[in-house]
Amino acid sequence: MTDNQFIGQLGRKIIITGHYGSGKTEFAVSLAMLLAGTQEGGFPVSLIDLDIVNPYFRSRERREMLENAGIAVYGSVFDEEITTELPALGASVRAPLEDDSCRVIIDVGGNDTGALVLNQFSKYFTDDATVLAIVNANRMDTSSVEGALEHINAIETITCLTVSEIVNNTHLLRETTAVDIIKGYDLCKKVCERSEKHLLFNCYPKGLVDPESLVGLTGSLMPLGLYMRPAWLDK
Repeated sequence: MTDNQFIGQLGRKIIITGHYGSGKTEFAVSLAMLLAGTQEGGFPVSLIDLDIVNPYFRSRERREMLENAGIAVYGSVFDEEITTELPALGASVRAPLEDDSCRVIIDVGGNDTGALVLNQFSKYFTDDATVLAIVNANRMDTSSVEGALEHINAIETITCLTVSEIVNNTHLLRETTAVDIIKGYDLCKKVCERSEKHLLFNCYPKGLVDPESLVGLTGSLMPLGLYMRPAWLDK
């Protein structure tokens, strides 16, 4: 499946959950940039950063880049003070949820603890919402089928939402190879078989892994832009 054929499988509101370190925020930002640049998207794109648990690698840190791409960014009341570590959401985060003309990507904090914040917005998720679970098979707690299922079940239990789509985002940062992605694919397929969920994406770091090496994997291939991690951290 080509990179933009997945759009029809996504609701207007796209909720992104996952384990700490799974790459949720990188995925959220990459998906927003991809949708904003795709005619088939059909809607203007907004991104809501609901991560009020982890102070690192938050999507709102890329506000200028996202807004330059035409993506509205919502989240903390401290729009400019991204280093202020207060768990305070701005009232404006409800605006894109109430705007039927807007496609909304919701970047949630890690694990069931981070997903708890979704409950105060539950009335907006009764229809036209797709809940994704990002799985990184190289993370200890989601390196087995049982661990991944336990993690997903915990998110579903605390939010009363149903994860319908699984995203294979198995990576080792800039050391990621096709072998890692295929390893994650094998695990995610087993998770889907056990849970009757759907594998929607296999993510690959653009410029590091050749998508031709992933031909044959079911689900869409999703290029990640490596927007969030500064290169100096890998030196």
